[in-house]
Amino acid sequence: MSWSICVIGAGKIGQMIASLLQSSSNYSVTVADRDLAALAILNKQGIATRQIDVGDEAQLAQGLEGYNAVISAAPFFLTPTIAKAAKTAGAHYFDLTEDVAATNAVRALAENSETAFMPQCGLAPGFVGIAGAALADEFDELDSLHMRVGALPLYPTNALKYNLTWSTDGLINEYCNPCDAIVNGERVKTAPLEDYEVLGHDGVEYECFNTSGGLGTLPETLEGKARAVSYRSIRYPGHCDILKLLLKDLGLERRRDLLKDIFETALPRTDQDVVLVYCTAKGIIDGALREKSLINKSFARTLNGQVWSAIQITTAAGVLGVVDLMRTGSMPTKGFVRQEQVKLPYFLNTEFGRLYRAGDETNQNKAA
Repeated sequence: MSWSICVIGAGKIGQMIASLLQSSSNYSVTVADRDLAALAILNKQGIATRQIDVGDEAQLAQGLEGYNAVISAAPFFLTPTIAKAAKTAGAHYFDLTEDVAATNAVRALAENSETAFMPQCGLAPGFVGIAGAALADEFDELDSLHMRVGALPLYPTNALKYNLTWSTDGLINEYCNPCDAIVNGERVKTAPLEDYEVLGHDGVEYECFNTSGGLGTLPETLEGKARAVSYRSIRYPGHCDILKLLLKDLGLERRRDLLKDIFETALPRTDQDVVLVYCTAKGIIDGALREKSLINKSFARTLNGQVWSAIQITTAAGVLGVVDLMRTGSMPTKGFVRQEQVKLPYFLNTEFGRLYRAGDETNQNKAA
């Protein structure tokens, strides 16, 4: 059965989602935004658009009538409004948010709903939760699960060794908000930028540290089943120390608008990027203590005649893979749906999930 999809938000990720949907025979797509200039870019590609004030819940609900599903690629603070409008319109709802408060608002709307509400569907949270849950399922007794994700420039040139590749607001939330984790078997909040570690892959050294939002609902699902569960962002060495200077010593964690202005003024955007997913689990298999890792590496590349960044591809594939599973009846179609309810092999075999396989140019989705 073909589905009609409305994508809310005509930014970089919204454009990628729309392009993939347009290339599929299983979907028709319309992009809604109030920014006519952004919509004009999509019109040139032959993608249907509608100008809607996304902040106006009544207008948005009316505009969403008749669609099978709504995908929010809008800023996290618009999430509750868009989710309410989708519920009023009777459409399934998906989003990319890493914001915990926004996700809690979506969960409340999902209670007793006749349609599905599935937030946190991008890369992290999103694909990394599907991958982490799959890794955890391989153990008879799970001791620890550590998930790490980085969206990084291929050619870092500044002291932060970083370029903007996605939402600046989302990035600042990750660096400043409390982080969910399981420590000594209990669900806790940990501090961002802490639990520092160094790892290597393909001859490159990286650093990792706590950031907010990447685990999604996994701590709830694994509480009582694992001693330790964490999520950390991957960066090039030296990034964390500069962040602590900016956020702690200079107090910019209390002046997020100023921090956003500094980042967007000083850090150029790049489409020459790499996304690294690095999950490690430890526990008991057949009576022996074992460790397994799942690694996926994706690069910017050309799709449908256009160059897309790695973060665009992996985020869009993350949400569209689960949309496709729901369309084909492989996912619940009512209430709140978690990422860890998705089976990794099913996800990777969808027309969009396959992009994660194609993206790993070294060892495709290798697990060892």
